[in-house]
Amino acid sequence: MNTPSRHRGAATVEFALVLLLFLTFTLAVTDFSRLLFAWNAAQESARAGARYAVVCDDTTAKAPVLARMRAMLPEIGDIALAWQPAGCTASTCEAVTVTITDLQFRWLSPILGATAPRFALPTFSTSLPREIMRQDPNSNAICQ
Repeated sequence: MNTPSRHRGAATVEFALVLLLFLTFTLAVTDFSRLLFAWNAAQESARAGARYAVVCDDTTAKAPVLARMRAMLPEIGDIALAWQPAGCTASTCEAVTVTITDLQFRWLSPILGATAPRFALPTFSTSLPREIMRQDPNSNAICQ
């Protein structure tokens, strides 16, 4: 099969262009999947943090709640704990609201990563009513 010299390498160039488009599409799908996972994990960690806060009776320290939430989603920067009514104690609190106030998402894709390397996800919030703080026989396992 005689091929003219000007057609040599055309298949290689075409393959390289198609491969570039395919890899770009694959990275975009991967990044979008990671974004959805981070969104779901943020909602779940807010719920788990609120659960931890209402079961354990420490109304003054947010560090253990934040540590519990970061175990699920390490990218969490900061949270806000709001007990209702404000200034209550473990015996007088009625509910707690846990809000993720600082969560940054980082793209893997070099195209999106170059234009916006990190962007803030919206706040995630969960409110739960007070439970029997430290009265549950399983609360020692939860509150460690």
